[in-house]
Amino acid sequence: MNKPTDLILPHGGYRKLRSFVVSLAAYDGTVIFCSRFIDKRSRTNDQMVQAARSGVQNIAEGSLASGTSKKTELKLTSVARASLGELIRDYEDYLRQNSLPIWEKNSLRVLAMRGRLSGKIKSKKPSDRSDQSDLSDLSEF
Repeated sequence: MNKPTDLILPHGGYRKLRSFVVSLAAYDGTVIFCSRFIDKRSRTNDQMVQAARSGVQNIAEGSLASGTSKKTELKLTSVARASLGELIRDYEDYLRQNSLPIWEKNSLRVLAMRGRLSGKIKSKKPSDRSDQSDLSDLSEF
């Protein structure tokens, strides 16, 4: 077991980080979103998927590097944040270009959605746009 006095400090464990879990969900959601709503040959498709992937990968890589270099960890975490910020802008552009509303961060709709995603609010049925190909792992539908 590593101690703070060891040459290489404890590192990794990124799968338990909230930032990693949320980024991974954003990546998976972005892949699904892009496959449904963005032309696969579009540069936007590539950009969005890559930005989401970069967020996940840089969080993991930064966590793994933290045992030997806090500077590297911070740089990679910063890159992850920038990539995910770029992804947010791409989603905002999509909404604007398609005349769809951008919900405020703490609007009732956003809070309800966060509650459903965290499991605090149970949805009675999947939305029309959700992937209904395999619902075997969901107990309440």
